[in-house]
Amino acid sequence: MARNKFDVDETLESPFDIRHLKRALVYCGRYKKKIFLALFLSALAAVIGLFAPLITQYALDVSIPGGSIKEVVILGILLLLSIVVSVSFSVMRSRIMTKVGQDIVYDIRKDLYEHLQRLSFEYYDSRPHGKILVRIINYINSVSDLMTNGLINFVLEIFNLIFITVFMFFVSWRLALVILCGLPVFALVMLIIKNKQRRAWQQVSNKSSNLNAYTHESIVGTKVTQLFTREGENAEIYDRLQNNYRKSWMRAVKFSNLVAPTVDTIAVVVRGAIYITGLLVFGTGAVSLGNIVAMCSYASRFWQPLLNLSNLMNTFINAVAYLERIFETMDETVAVDDMPDAVEMPVIKGNVEFKEVTFAYETGPNVLENLSFKAKAGESIALVGPTGAGKTTIVNLISRFYNLSGGEVDIDGVDISRVTLRSLRSQMGIMLQDSFIFSGTIMDNIKYGRLDATDKEAEEAAKIVGVDEFISALPDGYYTKVNERGSGLSQGQKQLISFARTILADPKILVLDEATSSIDAKTERYLQRGIDHLLKGRTSFIIAHRLSTIRNCDKIMFISDKGIAECGNHKELMEKKGRYYDLVNSGDVG
Repeated sequence: MARNKFDVDETLESPFDIRHLKRALVYCGRYKKKIFLALFLSALAAVIGLFAPLITQYALDVSIPGGSIKEVVILGILLLLSIVVSVSFSVMRSRIMTKVGQDIVYDIRKDLYEHLQRLSFEYYDSRPHGKILVRIINYINSVSDLMTNGLINFVLEIFNLIFITVFMFFVSWRLALVILCGLPVFALVMLIIKNKQRRAWQQVSNKSSNLNAYTHESIVGTKVTQLFTREGENAEIYDRLQNNYRKSWMRAVKFSNLVAPTVDTIAVVVRGAIYITGLLVFGTGAVSLGNIVAMCSYASRFWQPLLNLSNLMNTFINAVAYLERIFETMDETVAVDDMPDAVEMPVIKGNVEFKEVTFAYETGPNVLENLSFKAKAGESIALVGPTGAGKTTIVNLISRFYNLSGGEVDIDGVDISRVTLRSLRSQMGIMLQDSFIFSGTIMDNIKYGRLDATDKEAEEAAKIVGVDEFISALPDGYYTKVNERGSGLSQGQKQLISFARTILADPKILVLDEATSSIDAKTERYLQRGIDHLLKGRTSFIIAHRLSTIRNCDKIMFISDKGIAECGNHKELMEKKGRYYDLVNSGDVG
């Protein structure tokens, strides 16, 4: 599928969609009291700051010509106070909104992460993990500034424009009209730039996602890269992706950088027009020197909010491109979820039944068709057959990691689609070929599925699978720290630790999916003791290529042609001399 490639751009909506901002405002609504307080402080700071030009005008037109030193001193103190109070309120507002903004970002990231944990295997099967990771980290960080100050600053700058316009008309309506003449030019420029700018930042978002996806893939696959000496080719691919990102960034910045020079140019022209107009009518008494100086000050202040609004619009345009991706992920349908009337799964005894089960991955061909079988409580079932026949699919359906295309899977007579996922999966244990080790201590990893277990219980589980001796020999024993994916541990050691984790969880139904593939002969006898302990008294499904692991199973099912080609125990199938017999003699199971 195209979306599973790191160098394929994802499609975004082309128009500016206000819905994404409205959704962001829902998160803001949780902190509306603090936001209104910050807005109130901002408005006070803005209004108090606007009195400074009036004080200057009065000093130039009245106090200084009248020779009143006392008035000039008082006006100077008032001017200083207005600046100090305005700045103080602005600082208070900034602190409040920084805290609120980070709280909002925290909420968004929390909701996104929790939703990602509920998405089905199909979602992760069809997307590079780097593209998922970039949404949680980079995109949310990119909207942080919007949440911290962007929204309130947008409202504040609009208020500033209104306040400044009122003050301008109060000082001189003639000069105020001169200032407003620059607005049509500004609006025209913004109209031309806006759409191009948005599309450009969408491309930046795409190229950033591609770059992150490939970087993640390269880091995870470093060993394979070095094994096949692919460093040069990979560097070329990375360079191409990096160049694409750089080009898209420079193009987007080109449009963004057109705004500030435009506003500055208009502001300079308007100030020149104020001086020319003021000087032309100065002798008529329509305006005074104080009027001209005050209006030039207001003109600078008038265009500053417009410049700020333009920059905020840049932020909005960039942020909305990222919000689209964030909310797109949040809106991703949870394909495998609890039914509205789902009930708790009772304590599992272990009877499993497939009833006419049909399954296909997304829109692909059926992997299984009308599959039916029963497994009694306590039975061990081995699944063998050619690669891609559907062995892993069967065990995944027992844990309901995918929805069925047709049919029904029952455990103890209960349709598993009718129970909560947590109550079902908490009673199951799954051991995979790739035993994942989390960063932390070895003790943390063994207790991962059962946090309330004691250290003694965890150590007993390790002893059962024969990994206790190895762990105890480490510098910090069970509290030795391991890195993500267990670097520093052999594949066999990681699998033994995973076995201990599964034993400690004490599952009612056990799945072993090629879980013994990386165990060497020396430790196999310890492991077999652990497997015997695991299989005792619980229903188990085993996918393995080791004959020693499956030959003693109660039932062996040969999976082929979208169903069960043969079924029986080892002795029966060998006497039958069918597909299982051929498989064993071919050496594929041994």
